[in-house]
Amino acid sequence: MKAESQITVDYNGNKQRYISAALSAVFMGLGQLFNKQYIKGSIFILYTLSLLFTTVDKFASSLKGLVTLGTTPIEDHSLFLMIEGIVAAFLLLVIIGIHLFNVWDAYKNGQKIDLGEEVPSLKGSIKNLTDNFSAYLYIGPGMLMMLVSVIFPIIFTVLIAFTNYNINNLPPGNIISWVGFRNFTDLIHLASWRATFVRVFSWTVVWAVLSTFMSYATGLFLAIVLNNPKIKFRHIFRTVMMISWAIPGFISMLIWRGLLNVRFGHINRMLTSIGFEAIPWLNEAMWARVSALGVNLWLSFPFTMAVCLGLLQSIPGELYEAATVDGATGLQKFKSITLPLVLKQLAPLLIMQFAMQFNNFGIIYLLNNGGPARFGAAGNAGDTDILISWVYKLTLEVMRFDYAAAVSILIFFMVGGFSIWQFVRTKSFKEEELVQ
Repeated sequence: MKAESQITVDYNGNKQRYISAALSAVFMGLGQLFNKQYIKGSIFILYTLSLLFTTVDKFASSLKGLVTLGTTPIEDHSLFLMIEGIVAAFLLLVIIGIHLFNVWDAYKNGQKIDLGEEVPSLKGSIKNLTDNFSAYLYIGPGMLMMLVSVIFPIIFTVLIAFTNYNINNLPPGNIISWVGFRNFTDLIHLASWRATFVRVFSWTVVWAVLSTFMSYATGLFLAIVLNNPKIKFRHIFRTVMMISWAIPGFISMLIWRGLLNVRFGHINRMLTSIGFEAIPWLNEAMWARVSALGVNLWLSFPFTMAVCLGLLQSIPGELYEAATVDGATGLQKFKSITLPLVLKQLAPLLIMQFAMQFNNFGIIYLLNNGGPARFGAAGNAGDTDILISWVYKLTLEVMRFDYAAAVSILIFFMVGGFSIWQFVRTKSFKEEELVQ
């Protein structure tokens, strides 16, 4: 096999591209003027001068505020200084990006001059820009909204995790300080916080695993049963089982909260009417966790059942016919055909469901406020609190914003790391035949 010949460009010794790029790197617009693009160069120069004479001091003040978070209580509000600093840092990145574009533009047009080509006019440059970057212009508004509503709060939360922003240092009466990784180390070194964090984290993992498994196991079982053509009125059964999914989740949670009330709940009244003792569904740790898992199963299995029904109906019937001819039993068909094919398609949903259950704040808080309360637990953590509901309590009840932000970052890395690892391991996104 012959080596591909390298394509060389003869610039005839011209250095216009280097000179124009260097001039634009020193001062925006000079390279364009050197390339005889006077209008474009003038626009860049005016833009640079406006920055130098109007915003340099403001940028310097905002970035300094981000570093110091203020020096004088009452006069300096640390949170406002942090927000202004984040905005200034972002705008600084935009300015650097515009400067790099200016250098790239000068180099490209200087390259055309070196090759003896004609540089485009301002109108031609705008046309080339819209043709080459039209896709970015289309997604620009959406990206801006995501930046304001998602990225900015994430950055703010991350920065709070490295400060001492808590009830003892509330601005503007106090100045917030940077403390590095102290909030993360406190969760490990301080005995009460370590014990609470380990307990809440352990229950969060158990909750996420059991909730995901129970939901999909129940949904798959019911889907297999209702997919059997021998069952009469199966369409009615499907409709009835979808009712819990059709009702808004927070309404169902509040209804179950009343039904499971120890003294006045209808479930305990029914139990006592037939001779059983009342069960402390929401007042004891074990029963509260069982109740949370049961209510979550009631809310989540209809979606899984609907998905599994669609997957079961997409499996070719010839596979089951061939298995029947080979003498396979119903259990063998399920183990060798149904389960592998369904799990293959469900794998991404299982990962997303696990991540959702890991952060399922609604069911925990609305059902029992994360209770029952646990004596000696740090941050008001109850027996059914998961990490995200504990973060809520740390923020609004205990006002330990620093610890809450630190736990939020840990949640992100745990859920994100697990999801990425599972998405890489699963074969659901690989292009291959359904059956090999």
